[in-house]
Amino acid sequence: MPPEKPKAIDAAGELAKRISEALLRERVVPRFVDSYVVENSRHALQVHASLYRDLLTLLQREALLALTVRALEIVCNEPRPMGKSKPRPMSRRDATLFRRKFLSSMARQQGWTAGDALDFQRDLQIYEELLARAATKRRTRKPFEAADHPFVDRCAFLLDSSFIENARLAASKALTSIEELAEQIVHPADARENSIGTR
Repeated sequence: MPPEKPKAIDAAGELAKRISEALLRERVVPRFVDSYVVENSRHALQVHASLYRDLLTLLQREALLALTVRALEIVCNEPRPMGKSKPRPMSRRDATLFRRKFLSSMARQQGWTAGDALDFQRDLQIYEELLARAATKRRTRKPFEAADHPFVDRCAFLLDSSFIENARLAASKALTSIEELAEQIVHPADARENSIGTR
């Protein structure tokens, strides 16, 4: 009997794992909420421990959606070198297969029920549709403006609907961190080179 070939690393499963771990390790959501509370003197948001935990859980899910959207966009849509040929994005068929594997792996890692996984997929699709619409009318954003992104709107409403504009600006900053994190997750070698170059 011939020896078994070592299994190739499942890229979709590995990406799902790195996304989940990075979001927890980098503490994007707790830092976002804590800085918002301090900068805007909204300490009432942290008074009730159980409500604060629920808020963090909801915002963590939104961050997971935003990070997933950006990571999938990088992996599936951005041109990649293909040997000696011209860089091309992933084919539609490969992108669909990658996405399916990624979402099933994410559901397993998060311990979601079938309903939870379907809810996440539905929200992911909503994010992607809203971003596709926004891309057609995209313009450069001024530093004091909030980003036109579903993460910004949903997080601002969840975080502090009575001070929605302040919450939107804070969510825009968090979105920038999330998108940078997606780049680091998908292209870890580039992130290492950049950090070495800045030393």
